[in-house]
Amino acid sequence: MISGFATPEGTKKFAENSGVNKANFKEFQNLTLSNVGIGTYLGDPDAKTDELVTNAVKQSVLSGINVLDTAINYRSQKAERSVGKAISELIQENKISRDQIFVSTKNGYVTNDADVQLGFWEYVKEEYTQKGVVKEGDITSGYHCMTTAYLSDQLDRSLKNLDLECVDLMYLHNAVEGQIKDVSKEQFLKNLQSVFELYEQKRNEGKIKFYGMATWECFRVAPENPQYLSLEDTLNMAKKVGGDNHGFRFIQLPFNLYYDQALLGKTQTIQNNPVSVLESATRLGVGVFTSVPLMQGRLLQPGVMPEFSDLKPSMRALQFIRSSPGVIAPLVGQKSAEHVSENLEVMKIPPYSEDEFLGLVKKLTS
Repeated sequence: MISGFATPEGTKKFAENSGVNKANFKEFQNLTLSNVGIGTYLGDPDAKTDELVTNAVKQSVLSGINVLDTAINYRSQKAERSVGKAISELIQENKISRDQIFVSTKNGYVTNDADVQLGFWEYVKEEYTQKGVVKEGDITSGYHCMTTAYLSDQLDRSLKNLDLECVDLMYLHNAVEGQIKDVSKEQFLKNLQSVFELYEQKRNEGKIKFYGMATWECFRVAPENPQYLSLEDTLNMAKKVGGDNHGFRFIQLPFNLYYDQALLGKTQTIQNNPVSVLESATRLGVGVFTSVPLMQGRLLQPGVMPEFSDLKPSMRALQFIRSSPGVIAPLVGQKSAEHVSENLEVMKIPPYSEDEFLGLVKKLTS
């Protein structure tokens, strides 16, 4: 297994050697991170897709991207393995060192293993139930499980899949969304605190550097919505568990020109003032990565996206998101060499300045 983790020195060196416009890296937690990351969500759980993902990750890293995002349930564990293979090959080829890249994964959903010839529930029974990892009532109707026994098991599987001793960021995956139909809010918050305690323990063991929440609804919906979660309260919970040096430093949420609630919806409060989740995260010192930048290609259809600048649609979408104050990087899923090349043309130009961005938002919302 590959030892190490992203470091200030390593990530800075990556940026310097990348040949990419320096404005396309952001400093966060003393790390120098590319303002576009690669996501690995979609695709069939087969060998052909494995190869595409591995090659796309390698091409992305060689094009100046050092933020890699995956999850154990993506392609039934094969996404993590494809990412792990790409990292191993890049290190063997002396193209990068482990300390130059920032690797995140997620746990919480119940997953099988596409490389094991068992049906979903057969796998769950054999790997989790019979081994005492999950017991009756642990798995919700949303195929979600956030018991510490299950998440601990999943972390070890993720590290094995990725062939890494330590992952830079572990997200609890769609926790509110996967739990709230079956669990009271009060019980959910108790469970969340025990997950944070587990993640802090895993930080002490050197298996993760940071943790966070990868979400769909909870930070973007109105406070009266059952799925709502306060980012400020969540951060305070992490402080209570881990002290000022706690590891809860990142969230992930959907954001694009269509899903604009993270920027425009005042769904969060800071000291009783309504603010957007991006503003809340900025003020609380939480880094934000964003998902679905192209809405699985739907935003690229003719006439869907507002016309601004002379950039092609994929670059326009990424330029808008990565220029938004509070966003570290959109995570773009890309498998074909053509898509990687097209999406990463955006790395050749700087993001918008804050004034340019605000002018654009005014224009788009007027």
